[in-house]
Order: sequence, then C-alpha cells, then structure tokens
Amino acid sequence: MRLVIATCSVDYAGRLSAHLSTATRLIMLKADGSVSVHSDDRAYKPLNWMTPPCTMAEAGSSWVFTNLKNETLTINLEAVHLDVSEELGVEPGLLKDGVEAHLQELLAADPTALGEGLRLVRREYPTDIGPVDLLCRDEEGRAVAIEVKRRGEIDGVEQLARYLERLDLDGRLRPVRGIFAAQRIRPQARVLAGARGIVCVEVDYDELRGRKSDDLRLF
Repeated sequence: MRLVIATCSVDYAGRLSAHLSTATRLIMLKADGSVSVHSDDRAYKPLNWMTPPCTMAEAGSSWVFTNLKNETLTINLEAVHLDVSEELGVEPGLLKDGVEAHLQELLAADPTALGEGLRLVRREYPTDIGPVDLLCRDEEGRAVAIEVKRRGEIDGVEQLARYLERLDLDGRLRPVRGIFAAQRIRPQARVLAGARGIVCVEVDYDELRGRKSDDLRLF
C-alpha cells in the first residue's frame, strides 16, 4: 500500500472525460494494481479511481494509469506533501455477522431459492479482488455469481459488479450473470442493479430455515 498526499489535478479519459481541478488530495495505490483519489470528505468514496489491473507510467510530474480497456487516469502532481509505503500482508477477510453468514450457508445448501435449476459450484469463489459469495451454474450451464447481504445497499451491488467484471475475463466462465440476494433491498440498489444487468432477489431468512413464508420475491 502506498499513500501519497499531494496537491494535484486529475484527468480521466475513457467512456467519458472527467477533470478534477488542482487541490490537495490523498492518492491511494494498492498492491492489486488499483488507484484511487480521495478528498477530505465524501466518507470512504473516492473522487476518481481505476480498478485493477492497471499499469502506471511516470512522465515527469505526471502519473498515467492505464487499464485493460485503454482508459487512462492522469494525476498531475504540483507538490507532494507525504509519500509512504507499507506492506500490509495477507488479508484474512471480512467476518460477516451471524445472519449474513448463515444466509450464505443456507443459500449454498439450496441455491434454487434464488432461481430454478441453480446448482452450486463453489462458495467463496476467488477473484483477484476478493471472493464472490457463491458461484453457481444454471439449467443451461451458464455461470451465475451471487453476492449475499443481510441488507441490500448500493455498495453491495457495486461489489458484485466488480466481481462480474473480473469473472468475465475467464473464458471458462464468460458470460457470467449476477444475482444480488438480501433480506431487504433498497430501491436505489434495485435501480443500480437493473442498470448493471444484475437480478435482485429478496430472501426470507425464516423460510430458508424451514418456516413457511410466501415472501420470496424475484425481481
């Protein structure tokens, strides 16, 4: 992990163009090949970023990051105030709360609760940016990536979209479709999921544990 605090401007060129005027910002470069630019507000969300893998080239006082789609993120440095690097080691992963972990376990035991004909391939299927909760195959043998949350928020949809992007690079799996499963899914998350071609499924925890309920809904 490399953290740089610098006065800089930022330009993105790809599907569209974006420009950040000169200001002091935090630049985060991770070992997975990602880069993100942060301000001192907006909580955790970066102002601009590039997902891995991307390559970095230095041209004078500019850093140019390029991804596999040939999109570029150019950071023009005017002054560097801090530049530190630290090896963080192996990430043990997030320990999910009991309900969320049990939901994943129950859905792994019976993925047909999310769609007829689904069969489990593997839990915690690895990608180069982290594991997707469940990888399944449907009746036609197509790969289906499933992310399980207790509460369905926009962040969970974005997380699954990143996994789908990485999984689609594997010719053995491509094309991979996504299912976002949660006890309750917020309307904003549904809108984003629809835009990303991801199916949302609300699941009833009690029903999955064997209690009768008619609340399982597929959208």
